[in-house]
Amino acid sequence: MIDPHFFDERTTLVTTNLELEPLGPQHFDGVWASVNDAEERRLSGVHETFTEAEVRDYLERRATEVGRADWAIIRSSDRAFVGVIVLKDLDPHNESMGFRISLSTEAAVVGKGYGSEATKAVIDFGLNTVGLHRITLEVVDFNTRAQRVYGKSGFHAEGIKKEAQLWGKERSDVIMMAVVNSH
Repeated sequence: MIDPHFFDERTTLVTTNLELEPLGPQHFDGVWASVNDAEERRLSGVHETFTEAEVRDYLERRATEVGRADWAIIRSSDRAFVGVIVLKDLDPHNESMGFRISLSTEAAVVGKGYGSEATKAVIDFGLNTVGLHRITLEVVDFNTRAQRVYGKSGFHAEGIKKEAQLWGKERSDVIMMAVVNSH
């Protein structure tokens, strides 16, 4: 069983090119830009619009929410905000969590390997430090770049939710993926 309070002490993860630091109010500008980026929202399947107050409240709550870990993805070279990555929905008895990542769609970020690097760091943390047995995610079928990243990070497709996402007038399948600790 995983202790839901394991995440109370917020951990910074450091990789070759990134620092994944606990998400908080200091990341407002980056998160605000993210929730207002139409392409980022489409790739993440986020239909809701948010006010500045809602985003600020969300960021304030990150430090105290039990059973999850939210990180800002920061490029080490210039401290630029690249995105957000999350382990969420802890199921302590089954030792599993959900995974989510949202990266900037700016040209300076896309195709640089930041998504792969951040994903691998969080999966390693979840499986080897936290002791999770299973980490799951959902990705829309047209987000093939994300699917490749997830596959390289150890995720395998487990099923498809047919036409589960409606964006505009177009329905898309949602692919369910998981990585399981083999230790």
